[in-house]
Amino acid sequence: MPAILDPGQARGQPPAGGTRSLRRATVRPVTSEAPLRLMTAQELLAYTHEPYQQELIDGILFEMEPPGALHGAVSMRIAALLHRHVMNAELGIAFGSEVGFQLASDPDTVRAPDVAFIARDRADQIGMPKGYWPGPPDLAIEVVSQHDRRSKVEAKALQWLAAGTRAVVVVDPPSRTATVFRTGGDIRRLHADETLDPDDVVPGWSPQIAEFFV
Repeated sequence: MPAILDPGQARGQPPAGGTRSLRRATVRPVTSEAPLRLMTAQELLAYTHEPYQQELIDGILFEMEPPGALHGAVSMRIAALLHRHVMNAELGIAFGSEVGFQLASDPDTVRAPDVAFIARDRADQIGMPKGYWPGPPDLAIEVVSQHDRRSKVEAKALQWLAAGTRAVVVVDPPSRTATVFRTGGDIRRLHADETLDPDDVVPGWSPQIAEFFV
């Protein structure tokens, strides 16, 4: 039976959690006879354990159950809105489906937002990797699922910012709100009748928050 650990327990630090809570954070048992062996991003890319989803934090593997239907529907709506605008305006690349972004190496960290955007200049410079995207997205959007703890959601948003993401939007379907995180401690909560305006990150994209929800 694999050990079930929280990221903070694994590293002796506060957890760097996600919008999808790391509720089945799975690593090999740690004993004095068998020290923990860290996983690399390349190994994670080749690893599968259905139906769980995986992320890597400081070389330690964490697995999450698949999110529910509401989470999936809201994520798809946001991704569709962003993708259409980005394609029409030729702004760069929009990602859905929880694409992995490698935020650190040795030990490796690979996190996956629900929706993401890469600006055109970076996309042209890097091209389309076959593996994980090297570095953070310019915009990361996380959709809160039913088991997420607020502390984990906020910790993951701050981790994105620390890695270089320019703006993080945490969307909460039950409250029909979106919280925008930016560097310097700038945090703003928007309600369904308000408009998201990350114009400095995604020029011209200004959806009403209500458009995100089913």
